[in-house]
Amino acid sequence: MRLSTFAFLHPIEAAQLQVFRDALPGVEVLQLEGDALPKGLERAEAAAIAWTGPPIDAILDAGHRLQWLHQRGAGIDRISTPKLVASDHLVLTNGSGNHAINIAEHVLGLMLSFARQLPALVRAQDERRWRPPPADSLFELSGQTLAVIGAGALGCAVAERAAAFGMRVLGVRRSPAGALPPGFAAMSSIAAIDSVLPEADHVVIALPLTAETRGLFSTARLAAMKPGAHLYNVGRGGIVDQDALLAALRSGRLAGAGLDVTDPEPLPADSPLWQEPGVIVTAHSSGLTPRSYERYQALLLDNIRRFQRGEPLLNVVDKRLGY
Repeated sequence: MRLSTFAFLHPIEAAQLQVFRDALPGVEVLQLEGDALPKGLERAEAAAIAWTGPPIDAILDAGHRLQWLHQRGAGIDRISTPKLVASDHLVLTNGSGNHAINIAEHVLGLMLSFARQLPALVRAQDERRWRPPPADSLFELSGQTLAVIGAGALGCAVAERAAAFGMRVLGVRRSPAGALPPGFAAMSSIAAIDSVLPEADHVVIALPLTAETRGLFSTARLAAMKPGAHLYNVGRGGIVDQDALLAALRSGRLAGAGLDVTDPEPLPADSPLWQEPGVIVTAHSSGLTPRSYERYQALLLDNIRRFQRGEPLLNVVDKRLGY
């Protein structure tokens, strides 16, 4: 498939841009200026987008020849407009898997923080007080059960690492069919989530935000969790009813929550979640890694070459499902 013009519709450093120009002889590689659409976008067959940059509908209106868009991140909830969903001629791919390693390590870091009472120990250090936690406030991950809600690239990365700690890992995804990914002891459908939650000492939400997942962890669903369990959200804040979560924490139903994402973001300064003893808020930082661009560049170059050869692209998104 001929590729004559490729456009970067997000900021990219000059040296990074040159890598693509060197790798794509004969292809015009455009770059946006600030938030403006680059002159020549009407000639582009493909483009890379991100949450920053021009609005998606403006891109679609200007890019008359676009056949393929690559979203740098994994989630498409912020760009999923009716116009994009209806663009049947356009293939959308995403960066699923680019951040799986660092987010999975972040999740294990949160779990270990609760297991070893690290927040309380850091507070004691700030106060210059030698205050070991009571032994009965500690726990070991080994032998405990983890439920991973969403068994995509991120969920699978969490499962493998948790299994290495000796945890029994249960997965929940849209369909349990297919081979069991490494690390998982069992896989269930999302329809069976309420039968899985009572077994889990820890529950990790690794789902995209869609019409089906918004508010999934409601008062009733949180009540279905095992008493004393911990909840971790590295999906999207809108998946969890935060008022219901706060009530479950204050009642003692849940022992703690590790929240990398909230609704809204940033979390308002007056939110009671900041002060709740059993909550760790990590300001949507789990996706940050110095290796992020390295993985993005490799995936995008691979997909560009696939596009040129007329081969199936990696990480194709179902725009109607939202992932």
